[in-house]
Amino acid sequence: MYSWPIGKVARLHLNRENVRFTFLTFVTYMTTDLKTILKNKYINKWRLFLLLALPMSAVMAMEMIEADLTTGAGVGAMISFSVRWAVPFIYLVVAASSVQILFPGPFTAWWLRNRKYFGMCFAVAMAWQGMFIFILSTFLREYYFEDIYVLRDELEGSIGYIFLPAMVVTSFSFGRKHLTSEQWKLLHTSGIYFLWAYPFSVYWWSLFYYENPQLLDYLFYWAGFLAFAVRIAAWGKKRQQAASKSGRHNDISTGMTLLSCIVITSGLFAAASGLYWQKTITALLTAPAWSADLVLWFPFWPFEPYLSLFIIGIGTMLLTPGPQIEPEFEPVSRMG
Repeated sequence: MYSWPIGKVARLHLNRENVRFTFLTFVTYMTTDLKTILKNKYINKWRLFLLLALPMSAVMAMEMIEADLTTGAGVGAMISFSVRWAVPFIYLVVAASSVQILFPGPFTAWWLRNRKYFGMCFAVAMAWQGMFIFILSTFLREYYFEDIYVLRDELEGSIGYIFLPAMVVTSFSFGRKHLTSEQWKLLHTSGIYFLWAYPFSVYWWSLFYYENPQLLDYLFYWAGFLAFAVRIAAWGKKRQQAASKSGRHNDISTGMTLLSCIVITSGLFAAASGLYWQKTITALLTAPAWSADLVLWFPFWPFEPYLSLFIIGIGTMLLTPGPQIEPEFEPVSRMG
């Protein structure tokens, strides 16, 4: 039987250790270098905001000059154009804290640190959109009310424009001081969810209801889905960590784990296959007269775009035990 000489084996082991050491050194160097780069003042806070908002506004202004703002179609095209600039920023805001929980590191720390300024960029893009909507509804009223106006769409958009300035003002100390911490958290959490929900639903319907969706519709739909899915995953991770602290990390049975995985997989399948179930589910959910009436005015009802995420959330809840809540026993007093 042939065997390697001891010297060759030793050199091979040494070479592997050298490769491993070199790789770890390279990773450490790159991580340190990335930390240094991401702390540069020109890509943080207000300088980052200006770096993003000024070019965006310049592009918007150039596009506006070339557009025909005397026609409804021209103004409508500018509304769509401004939305395409706004949507990536709200997705970045929605996912910021969650990616830091799931993937802690220099980049996700930078992302979370600048969440406020991504939100401000979103507000700038939405201000452009608001201006075009004002032009359309004020100076081209006939086109607006005949071709565009839908009560529920109007309500959804108006609620978003109520949330947005309130969130901007309370992002600064002079506005925040008028709210308690609970009120501030409620405002910003509710606002972020609503401002995410509106464009996400638009792109969901573009894919699974209207004909001939564009590549950008697919991109923005899946980006919005991922932005919220990572929030669900981060929530599940926090539940798992809380359970581990209370000694419940092994409380989920094999059967429940399998069921949870099936539910989550079903949610992912539903997210990609809305074209095949949308009509059936919509008909089922709007069968009662009261539900059909809600469609006319209640925002997003009956929530078809969000059903897949709801299913994934249920699966995540089943998969993660969560913290144990100890019952509080009060002493029983004896009478007589």
